[in-house]
Amino acid sequence: MFVVESPIGPLGVAVEGDAVVGVRFGAHPGDAGAHPAAAQLAAYFAGELTAFTVPVEMRGGSAFERAVWAEIAKIPYGEMVTYGAIAHALGDPGAARAVGTACNHNPVPVIVPCHRVVGAGGRMVGFGGGLERKRKLLELEARVALTRAWG
Repeated sequence: MFVVESPIGPLGVAVEGDAVVGVRFGAHPGDAGAHPAAAQLAAYFAGELTAFTVPVEMRGGSAFERAVWAEIAKIPYGEMVTYGAIAHALGDPGAARAVGTACNHNPVPVIVPCHRVVGAGGRMVGFGGGLERKRKLLELEARVALTRAWG
């Protein structure tokens, strides 16, 4: 595991081979990584990268969680989707809370953007890294998206 310093605190990044297999919030400062994920995360936080291209291997999780993670990965940069909308897309409109639990179990947050999932009406609820980190990630993406759209 290596550590990437970021505006939301140090992120521990685990890789196996070429693939990122884990991202953890609040990592203890440590060795910086030479893996492409380190450069891509730095570019993301600098507002220069809007789509990660590093290989990711989503390990573990139930079939439902893996389906939720696949839906989360489709959410465009700078946009938000509700837990209910993901539940509906998966064919189980009553599973919004289960979607929230699956988001909390996302092994690769930021790269697989569970921070883009919000409560009904756009409410800021739930995030494994804490709501302050979620708010900062959404604000970063909104600022970059506006700057790109309006110059």
